[in-house]
Amino acid sequence: MATHYRVVIVGGGTAGITVAAQLLRYSKGFEQAIAIIDPAEVHYYQPLWTLVGAGVAKKEVTKRSMRSVIPDGADWIQQAVTNFDPENNCVYTNEGTEIHYDYLIVGAGIEVNWDAIKGLKDTLGKNQVCSNYSYEHVEYTWEVIRNFSGGNAIFTHPNSPVKCGGAPQKIMYLADNAFRKARIRDKAEMLFISANSAIFDVLKYRKALEKIVSRKQIKTYFLNHLIEVRGDTKEAVLENLDTREQQTIPFSMLHVTPPMQAPTFIKDSPLADDNGWVNVHPHTLQHVHYENVFGIGDCSNLPTSKTGAAIRKQAPVVVNNLIAIMKEKPFEATYDGYSSCPLVTGYNRLILAEFDYDKNPQESMPFNQAVERKSMYLMKKDFLPIMYWDGMLKGIM
Repeated sequence: MATHYRVVIVGGGTAGITVAAQLLRYSKGFEQAIAIIDPAEVHYYQPLWTLVGAGVAKKEVTKRSMRSVIPDGADWIQQAVTNFDPENNCVYTNEGTEIHYDYLIVGAGIEVNWDAIKGLKDTLGKNQVCSNYSYEHVEYTWEVIRNFSGGNAIFTHPNSPVKCGGAPQKIMYLADNAFRKARIRDKAEMLFISANSAIFDVLKYRKALEKIVSRKQIKTYFLNHLIEVRGDTKEAVLENLDTREQQTIPFSMLHVTPPMQAPTFIKDSPLADDNGWVNVHPHTLQHVHYENVFGIGDCSNLPTSKTGAAIRKQAPVVVNNLIAIMKEKPFEATYDGYSSCPLVTGYNRLILAEFDYDKNPQESMPFNQAVERKSMYLMKKDFLPIMYWDGMLKGIM
């Protein structure tokens, strides 16, 4: 196995595979010059887990072997990066391998911290405690929803960045819909516990979602977060972020979005900013200190939502700017912070939020995307997975 590559990509998730595929598809001379470092056996399409948890998709269709998505022409190094040495253009792995590079792209995703909430790991997947952020337990969400008979149904959003910031509330709307179909909604008290100050950051979509929350009679607790789960007694302990006051609420269902953080091996590296994320320029995605290093996706400190749609817009910027620096030319590609969140608001209903760094809508459809539509739901359910597997990961879009 070669220990020196022209381009080393850390991470075989959406960001890493998409960038590698675009480099190999549109640029000559990269065959056998790219290494993708990732220890995982499996690659997941996680946006569909919301619908798995709602009982309308099978979790098995969301995974493929990592080998099957590695682009032809790239080497896959199935090891875990443990350290970066950007001064010497080198990364180190858990197997003691030194891999040198001319250029480095870091797209290592985000790390889920199940331990950040006391008691969560011990009760997840039982005692009506569920989470769509776990492949192992995502089907349990649907089991809890379809067996629900009444009481408090709690849905949480943590005090941290999360991948797909709308997912914590999507499953809540679907559960509300399921309870209505089962004619037990009048027996349920729906509660949304969010560390954020509002239901959504972008004003246009926030107004639409606030109407939906009101219509569905969902009680909101903003600037609060979950700090403990007592599974045996079915109690959730919340903390107010302003006052630090705590309160305990009983539940009959608890869907938890766990806190997330930058991967540990990035947080402790020279590539990280003060908060642990890869420190890149917001428009060029080049590292602010190391000109031959780029960051992309969830592990970067880009001030926008961490979504696959954001990566779709970031990838060509990284590719074009990487080639520009190789050719000693000025950067021409820029990223404006575009991100998208398909907000499922019920079965066959979806608001498609698209926006930029300034929280301005950047809608791509010729209609008002703040209106719930069946067509947009079908796009998420049926079209976007095809676009992902056969488009993004092939370097086509």
